[in-house]
Amino acid sequence: MQPRNMSMSGVVDLAAVKAAQEAKAKAEQARAESARQGGAGAVSPADLVIDVDEAGFEREVLQRSAEVPVVIDFWAEWCEPCKQLSPLLERLTVEYNGRLLLAKIDVDANQMLMQQFGVQGIPAVFAVVAGQALPLFQGAAGEAQIRETLDQLVAVAEQRFGLTGLTVDPEAEPGGAQSAPTVPVGPYDALLEAAVQALDAGDLGGAVQAYQNVLSQDPANSEAKLGLAQAELLQRVQGADPQQVRKEAADRPADARAQIAAADLDLVGGHVEDAFGRLIETVQRTAGDERDTVRLRLLELFEVVGGDDPRVAAARRALARALF
Repeated sequence: MQPRNMSMSGVVDLAAVKAAQEAKAKAEQARAESARQGGAGAVSPADLVIDVDEAGFEREVLQRSAEVPVVIDFWAEWCEPCKQLSPLLERLTVEYNGRLLLAKIDVDANQMLMQQFGVQGIPAVFAVVAGQALPLFQGAAGEAQIRETLDQLVAVAEQRFGLTGLTVDPEAEPGGAQSAPTVPVGPYDALLEAAVQALDAGDLGGAVQAYQNVLSQDPANSEAKLGLAQAELLQRVQGADPQQVRKEAADRPADARAQIAAADLDLVGGHVEDAFGRLIETVQRTAGDERDTVRLRLLELFEVVGGDDPRVAAARRALARALF
């Protein structure tokens, strides 16, 4: 299949893509509704670290993840490494001053949550952003390593989902709330539908423009951000010479740009696991800014495929192992 003939149909499961976009849209709507009802507002530092059980998971983690990235610490009283890691996570959470929330889950009392996240051993640390779960690391990690991971989490949450975190007031009473932040909302259904129709018709320029029209009015609109990434992926490969791209990737296995270009082609050609595997291997071979560029592109490709796809879940675990 030549790039100029590509559309999302038959390349990536459009239903999965749409489902992922709808999940992000619902998270954003929940965040907006919370703001309109005088939701989170300013919190005290003590509110940044919470104990969560199965009954409160949806409210305290899934719903809150529409406002702020939620880090999950799976622990147990008998776990010695947990006794070192948990206090460190608590201290760092307070230092991040509202840019993330820490949810502590006792695995002995919450076996169902442990199974749902596929936790094989503790301590295990995950994150939930806009309703989407991703593994961070397992075992006791060093402070520098944890800071790097949290920095990346905060950056992705802000850049991809518009989550800027909570307002922290050191003088606020724990559990209290003040005025809620203003969240831009608007009737963008028509523009978003136009973008989807343009994608289906292969009008990539029209889709990009429609998504950009939404973002010009609402820069934090998650559905438009993800749709734009999808359309731009197809635009990136539209003018590419597949043979040349693959030759450059084969000749330069440690070249981040060459591998990213080849991964784009892999994905639009339906070779999802190849695309993910290529970028995970490149993460292992690179460092610094190059490594971060590859990691961010991989996260974008995860969103294009859809967070519910088992290949995405497997690749997230592989990425976590590659990073640590």
